[in-house]
Amino acid sequence: MKFKDGSFRLITSIIMVTLILFSSACADQSDKTTTTATSTATPTTPTSTSTAAPTTSTATSTATPSTSDPELLPPVEDREPETDYKPAFNGQTRAPGLRTKTAYTYSVISKDLKSPWGIAVLPDNRLVITEKSGALRIANSNGELSDRITGFPELDTRSQGGLLDVAPSPDYTESRLLYFTFSELTNAGSATAVGRARLNETETAVENFETLFTALPYYNNGLHFGSRIIFDRSGNLFVSSGERSNATVRQNAQLLDNGFGKIFYLTAAGKPVTGRPWVKGRQAWPEIYSYGHRNVQGLDIHPETGELWASEMGPRGGDELNLIKPGLNYGWPVISYGIEYSGLAVGEGKTTAANLEQPVYYWDPVLAPSGMTFYRSENIPEWKNNLFIGGLAGQHISRLVLENNRVVGEERLLAKEGQRFRDLTELDGSLYAITDSGRLYKIGK
Repeated sequence: MKFKDGSFRLITSIIMVTLILFSSACADQSDKTTTTATSTATPTTPTSTSTAAPTTSTATSTATPSTSDPELLPPVEDREPETDYKPAFNGQTRAPGLRTKTAYTYSVISKDLKSPWGIAVLPDNRLVITEKSGALRIANSNGELSDRITGFPELDTRSQGGLLDVAPSPDYTESRLLYFTFSELTNAGSATAVGRARLNETETAVENFETLFTALPYYNNGLHFGSRIIFDRSGNLFVSSGERSNATVRQNAQLLDNGFGKIFYLTAAGKPVTGRPWVKGRQAWPEIYSYGHRNVQGLDIHPETGELWASEMGPRGGDELNLIKPGLNYGWPVISYGIEYSGLAVGEGKTTAANLEQPVYYWDPVLAPSGMTFYRSENIPEWKNNLFIGGLAGQHISRLVLENNRVVGEERLLAKEGQRFRDLTELDGSLYAITDSGRLYKIGK
């Protein structure tokens, strides 16, 4: 085991165990493709339930926008790490700090969401938002919310479970189909599942809900369901699942005969994508695209390269950003840059091992990364193709600048708001972020 020695460690451990046990329960507690088609039907005007005027703040100075190389500052993270593990390469953690030079503002445009979990953009440029208890909301760009949209199956809403992510079908304008991830509840326990349903014309309910795929086996707890869902350029789905947290079952993340701790590659009908098996083995599920994951709550596809990226919650320290490649093993719980919440090592305390992938980046202490999105707009040029990740325990949005698949800079946005940022997306050059407390933020020029 690799821990710091001396009295400082003892004092830190006493304090951190108390804080981390609390925050980890919250941190793990509880992903975004937009289409370019436009709806031919007149959108139903949302019924606003918000009575508070939006709060607007100026987030930066009025410096002239710059598209040149960013000015590098000290790393944004200056707290003592949880471990004395060393990164496998320079820049794998605590990258240089950054500060956005373009003047931008942020505002709370709604405070009336109830435990929102996923947010995505509809073809008519409205926002569709899931609420964990089992409802859907539609918001316009001013934050006016529809009434709660119902029609979902029975959910396991304990702890981190419930109605999770949402993504409109690529043909939503014609089909009105929405795809969801959720914690399916049965007498045998619960599991991460993928479903789809049609939003009715009055936008009061989803109809004909069907479950397309379930990350079996069922298990009786309310932890580590993942889960994000995103369409790729071919109209197929990437879906993530968690390994259900418990030490007695998390080793399933390393096995290919089950749905724990995986990223799946599915057709729009929930079947394996044809072509070739992504993982090999006599009992390997053909839907598995990558494995060895702990709890992936962020997925997005790079707007230029088309590559899949994922943010993954670690234990006490060791949150990860990964570049996902087909058939690869991302290591959990064999290797980790974090430790158990108890302070013990994870497994043998290894951070590297043969044939196990290294994270592109990791956080220690944790960010508790949840939903994420690449910035595709030219509206704030220095943000172009940057990755924005919602932080739960970190209580900020992490902006990451990537070059050659490495993180070369990190900035914290909205760190003074004291919010757990669950998910975010981009629309017309602005970021829209939802928080566990029910806020909807708009961030942009």
